[in-house]
Amino acid sequence: MTEHNLPNDAQMKTKTIMETACRNGVAIPAFNIPYLPMVEPIARAIVDSNSFALIEVARLEWEKFESESPKAVIDEYLKFRNPKHIRIHLDHVPAIDEDGKVVDYIQIIQDAIALGYESVMFDGSRLNLDENISATKKVAELAHEAGIACEAELGAVLGHEEGPLPPYDAFFKSGKGFTDIKEAQRFVKETACDWLSVAIGNIHGNIAKATRDEKKVEARLNLKHLEKLHQATNIPLVLHGGSGVQKNYVTQAIKKGITKINIGTEIRQAYEVALRETGELELAKKALYDRTLWVIEDYFAIKNSHDLLF
Repeated sequence: MTEHNLPNDAQMKTKTIMETACRNGVAIPAFNIPYLPMVEPIARAIVDSNSFALIEVARLEWEKFESESPKAVIDEYLKFRNPKHIRIHLDHVPAIDEDGKVVDYIQIIQDAIALGYESVMFDGSRLNLDENISATKKVAELAHEAGIACEAELGAVLGHEEGPLPPYDAFFKSGKGFTDIKEAQRFVKETACDWLSVAIGNIHGNIAKATRDEKKVEARLNLKHLEKLHQATNIPLVLHGGSGVQKNYVTQAIKKGITKINIGTEIRQAYEVALRETGELELAKKALYDRTLWVIEDYFAIKNSHDLLF
């Protein structure tokens, strides 16, 4: 395996940037890469908007889409590397995946660290609380030994599993699967994770072939619950499934502790539709560039966010 040996000061800085963003109420988008040609237009949009964001890849994106591998993604990222605007993050590596398969997450994360990923995310949310704490603690120790940040997940963010989702209004009202406040406080203390992905009404994008082209539910967020979670954990919180969340909820959530927001469906569908309709890769990349700019400048309103973080 090739090790890229990115400078340690750059690796350490990703955590610092997140903490600065959290204090200042600035959102850091994290753009998922299901197809390798998406890296260039996303990177260009981030730089052109003078913003700061992460480029990330999840295990499901090299298993079920065409990002190939963590190595293929970081190789592509390094062609456009610009540490003052962009960092690379390993998204969702689950203990148990959406199909119920047990995953060798330690090996995947060790390999990603060796490749030069600047932060990593372990998802133990399908484990019970004690198992999740134990597994996350091990991953956090691996990350910290390498001088990088560890993101974890607590609560049930729906959407990756096969089959239909429950009716959204009933799901939101019930609060079923929302991250428990007392559990979150214990989890962060015992695992020493740096960032925590929480469930507060957000839903992952569809990845099943039968539903991946469908429009996402316009999700809401339980902002009071979020505020209590942030007070209990006192670390940057992460919103997975950021595409489709109503903008007024996102704006308020950023003020209440959400710092990193994952964006997948919004940009993936723009790329896929343009490629399918035109058959031209460059036109698909242009559609993706335009949609990424829209996410940064209109949806998050963080044009020039770089100047608030550095």
